[in-house]
Amino acid sequence: MNVRLLDAVLEEFIQSLESGTIAKVLRTIDLLEIFGHRLGMPHSKSVGGGLLELRIRGVQDVRIFYAFKSGEALLLHGYIKKSR
Repeated sequence: MNVRLLDAVLEEFIQSLESGTIAKVLRTIDLLEIFGHRLGMPHSKSVGGGLLELRIRGVQDVRIFYAFKSGEALLLHGYIKKSR
């Protein structure tokens, strides 16, 4: 499945993360490319209304919102999760 970043802001966010976290984010995006709609917990979770989140755990817990449209996954927005 094709995965596309919606804009450069998300790419800048990913590049601002610690190097180990960047590697985990890229690995999780690779899993989304491979498994598409079948990707589930602990890597992906539905948050409702067709919106899903990639869940990256580590020193920095990262969430990246995404949705499926026209046969591809659109990565929309990312943030560092502050609490567990």
